[in-house]
Amino acid sequence: MPRVKRGVTTHARHKKVLKQTKGQVMSRHLLYRRANEALLHSKYYATVGRKKRKNDFRRLWITRINAAARPLGATYSQLMAGLKRAGIAMNRQVLADLAVNDDKAFAQLVEAAKA
Repeated sequence: MPRVKRGVTTHARHKKVLKQTKGQVMSRHLLYRRANEALLHSKYYATVGRKKRKNDFRRLWITRINAAARPLGATYSQLMAGLKRAGIAMNRQVLADLAVNDDKAFAQLVEAAKA
């Protein structure tokens, strides 16, 4: 059975990992083992971050809706309950956008929710 030398494959794999960890500090971009650990962690954090971003935006939208609704005499929870009772189905992203960019339309929604 012929002897298999894996130097080329291993070297290519190591180069790939070291290229991906460019920008890391100290040995995290120089030494393969440290770089591989750093790469695994960074990919994990990236995945978690993509999930967390959705929560962050939802919190931002709720804060904006609440801040815009209070001067009009309603809290966030009252507004959402009123909209649900009135049969107005709008997601928080659209409501937050209206609250920031179109005050009159948002005020009409608040009045509809109060009624």
